[in-house]
Amino acid sequence: MMPAQQMDRPHGKARVPFFVPLFNPIARRLLRVGVPMGPNALLTVRGRTSGVDRTTPVAVVAIGGRRWLIGTFGEVNWVRNLRAAHEATLTINRRPEPVQAVELSQQEASSFFKDVLTPYVSQLPLGRFLLGTLGAKELLTDPGAAAQHHPVFELHPRDYGVGSGTSTTT
Repeated sequence: MMPAQQMDRPHGKARVPFFVPLFNPIARRLLRVGVPMGPNALLTVRGRTSGVDRTTPVAVVAIGGRRWLIGTFGEVNWVRNLRAAHEATLTINRRPEPVQAVELSQQEASSFFKDVLTPYVSQLPLGRFLLGTLGAKELLTDPGAAAQHHPVFELHPRDYGVGSGTSTTT
């Protein structure tokens, strides 16, 4: 029997490459002490069932003053937790920032992959290679299919007074 990471998956179904769980603890430690690692940051989000804060390294796509997180490996725990919590803390260069996360619809995600991500990745020297290594080349080659399996969240600075049920007036 083959290990779970090597089992064939239906086309478009995201999976975590074998090296990611090995690399994440190292990346988490490096990012925690402020070592710059390209677009990577730490995402801390409250667990949807445990209520315990969970921290994982993620890649932030930042273009034109806007920021997004892509569920490159599909419906992993941080995606499900962020979907439930709608808010998190993003730590970049040891600076924590509370953020609100808005999940894009499948149509919006498809447009994002086609109109924003593809031109962005095409400018990066190893962008296409990296997405291929991560098993996510369909983000560029088939945005419509990718939007079905790769959730996208746009991040905004957290504003407790708007839409959170908490009033800022006294």
